[in-house]
Amino acid sequence: MKQTPIHDVHNQDVLSLIPERVKRVVEVGCSSGALAREFKKIHPDAFWHGLEINSEYAEQAKRYCDETSVLDIETCNEEFFESHVDKDLWIFADVLEHLVDPWSVLKKIRGVIPEDGSVLACLPNAQHWSVILRLISGNFVYEDAGLLDRTHLRWFTRKTIVDLFVSQGFKIIEGRPRIFKLPDPKLVELLSQVAASFGMNSGEIKNDILPFQYVVRAIPV
Repeated sequence: MKQTPIHDVHNQDVLSLIPERVKRVVEVGCSSGALAREFKKIHPDAFWHGLEINSEYAEQAKRYCDETSVLDIETCNEEFFESHVDKDLWIFADVLEHLVDPWSVLKKIRGVIPEDGSVLACLPNAQHWSVILRLISGNFVYEDAGLLDRTHLRWFTRKTIVDLFVSQGFKIIEGRPRIFKLPDPKLVELLSQVAASFGMNSGEIKNDILPFQYVVRAIPV
């Protein structure tokens, strides 16, 4: 299975949720290092460790990260996580959905993260209206990027993103939806009516089908 294409554009919504006080960061899946590049323009003294499964991507990320490692976060042993007890932020920007067991990874981080630390993640929304249309039409076709990226192994909605973090000892304290394109109002109304007819919260459905992705920040509890 081929890797998600490298990119040199940072996620501004992720950048905006990085706490001002952050000093030592681990970014899992740093790609070209674009996020580190932008953050260190504002906080040049912060330490940024970029992790990449792809050695070519990691080589490019060296331009902006203080340290880079080529590894698979899911095969790292306990010693690896214990070596990062000083890190006050772990970032997973479009990464958790690519893991076989993101629950286990978050559990290991929960075991070493300081009390004032946090985890910042961007995840695609499987409840997005475009995915619903593809399911209805039967054209659920994997692509090289986007919501149907062929390297996605896990699927989440707003509710199950919350469950993902809560189940591993975290609490989401802030977040925002990323909405790029609005559906036809007729589709929204139709889906709302269907939801209501099955006893669901139609207003909630109307909101939850709009975000393409969610960016959230969670703290240990």
